[in-house]
Amino acid sequence: CPSSSSASSSRFNTPAAISQPTKRPSVSGRSRDLVTLTQLFPIFSTGRDLTQKAFLIPGILTVFFVVLMFAAVGEPIVFNLLIAAYLAGAALFFVYQLCGKPKPWWVLLSCAIATGLILISPLLTVFITVFREILPGNLPNQGEQISFGALLIQMFFGAGLMEELLKALPVLGAFFFGKLLRFPWRQRVGIWEPLDGILLGAASAVGFTLVETLGQYVPEIINNVPLQASEGQGQLLGLQLLIPRVLGSVAGHMAYSGYLGYFIGLSVLKPRQGWLILFIGYISASALHALWNTTGYISGLLLAIVGVLSYAFLAAAILKARALSPTRSQNFATRFFGD
Repeated sequence: CPSSSSASSSRFNTPAAISQPTKRPSVSGRSRDLVTLTQLFPIFSTGRDLTQKAFLIPGILTVFFVVLMFAAVGEPIVFNLLIAAYLAGAALFFVYQLCGKPKPWWVLLSCAIATGLILISPLLTVFITVFREILPGNLPNQGEQISFGALLIQMFFGAGLMEELLKALPVLGAFFFGKLLRFPWRQRVGIWEPLDGILLGAASAVGFTLVETLGQYVPEIINNVPLQASEGQGQLLGLQLLIPRVLGSVAGHMAYSGYLGYFIGLSVLKPRQGWLILFIGYISASALHALWNTTGYISGLLLAIVGVLSYAFLAAAILKARALSPTRSQNFATRFFGD
């Protein structure tokens, strides 16, 4: 019928109403060109975020150390101490950012100082007697010919087991001391998860590295410079040794101690298997340490491979510790990296 035909035509042939697009509000050129006070002086609007998002504290410390190093020009001992402390602090800050768990700076500093004090105390003699005289850990003399297997065993006892236990003492001390405190100090000071153990283990390694480098290796290389060489050449050699030793601690002492610290914290989360966890962590960290020392006698390429391997072990422990953390939702590294 005509009516149905027209209705059909209306339904199919008549285009739907098209709404007119809304016009964008015009912005006058004058308002677009206005400059606010906070745009001219960003510090007035971002001051609150400086300490959290712009690394203000590390920047201040960097300027502080630079000024001190300028003042220490001509004083090689002071200059070496300053640059070693700065590089070690930067390495520890790197591990701290990876861990993502807040830990008071004075706790980390106390752990590093405690390890340094152990190294200059009579307790070191006890460790040397046990691990290098009673146990087969007597380190080889310079130029001594020895097989790879024998050298690895000596390094395992005389360097790995001895030094990793020594560096773990302040970490264990923090654990027992934290148990005596009340909330919230027991969480801030003590060890309640693997991230705590990694941070304190890395801090302990910083103290060990500084005392070992500044107290043993740098003076040795300076004193072994030939008599006909100038004093400046000896100081240069000492500085050339200091920088890679401290920077390399991220894949060296900090990696081993941080890895062992992971197991110390894991034993707190899993107390029923605590002793087994500690044993595995102690042996594996000592083995990495011994492997590094042993390959240093053989090849620089092998040394680099072991260093990368050690850092990979530390990084894997950090990632697993972040996943196991009871405070994962508050972890700033987890929020930043999105894992």
